Amino acid sequence: MLTPNTPIIDVLRMYPQARALFLRHGMACGGCMGSSTETIENGARMHDIDIETLMKELDAIEKENGL
Repeated sequence: MLTPNTPIIDVLRMYPQARALFLRHGMACGGCMGSSTETIENGARMHDIDIETLMKELDAIEKENGL
């Protein structure tokens, strides 16, 4: 289960399709060196993205994958 404290790199490894979600929010996480150390929450804060909205969208990706 993803939480705001999940590292972005873990999200991208588990759910490669999350890259498109991050890009829609202006987060170029796939090519950013920070993705290896930043959490979802920190990344959202740095890009002025509502964490609740982002987590809901990531939860939907998890559900699509049966988790």
